[in-house]
Order: sequence, then C-alpha cells, then structure tokens
Amino acid sequence: MLQRLLPLLLLTFLCTCAPAPENAAAQEAAPAYEDLTPAEFAEKIGAPNTVLLDVRTPAETAKGIIPGAIEMDFRAPDFAEQVKQLDPTKTYLVYCAVGGRSGKTCGMLNDAGFAKVYNLKGGYSAWNP
Repeated sequence: MLQRLLPLLLLTFLCTCAPAPENAAAQEAAPAYEDLTPAEFAEKIGAPNTVLLDVRTPAETAKGIIPGAIEMDFRAPDFAEQVKQLDPTKTYLVYCAVGGRSGKTCGMLNDAGFAKVYNLKGGYSAWNP
C-alpha cells in the first residue's frame, strides 16, 4: 500500500514546490493604478462617485488647480493619515506637478485597498484643458 502512495505523495510535493513563473514577480510589482493622458483624465472628471485629488504643495496650488480638485499636500506631516480618511469605495483621479508624487499617492491608495485609482501622466504641467 505504501509503495502505491509514495509516488502520489512525491508528485504532490513536487507540484506544490514548483517555482513561480518568472513574470509573477513583475505582475505583483506592477501598480494597480492606471496612468492616464490629460485627455483621458479629463474625460473621467465629474463622473459619479469620483474624487479629483491635487497632492501638490500650497505654493504650487496657489498658481492654479484643476477646478473641483481637493487639495491634499503630499509633503504634509499627516499626509498618510489623510489618505486613511478617504473613502475606498470612490474613484480617485490624482495629480501633482509632473506625476511623481501622485504616482506614489496612487500606490498608497492601492496598498490601502482602493481599487479605482488613476494618475495624471505628466501631472499639472501636462494639463491643458
């Protein structure tokens, strides 16, 4: 009986210990948010259950914002706490000056369980309504 079970146990062990496919790590590391062109980003503004989030500093937003944006300074000491206060059921359109801080914010939102997150590719400097 043991002789019949041994090959089955060995096969089961080998199948469960197989290495992950090479692209599995790349898929896990890929951001869940999506980078949008200014035109694609503009199309989503104003959609139901959507929040437009500007993560630039007050000095930057003083020079202009996309109308309807909520200002939330990425460099504020309590920024991570502010992110935790956002509603994860909503869609978030995030932008900064050129896309770096907004990309990091999108990653934070994804890590916190937010599913619908979009980053403005090129940031406010690329925005041309």
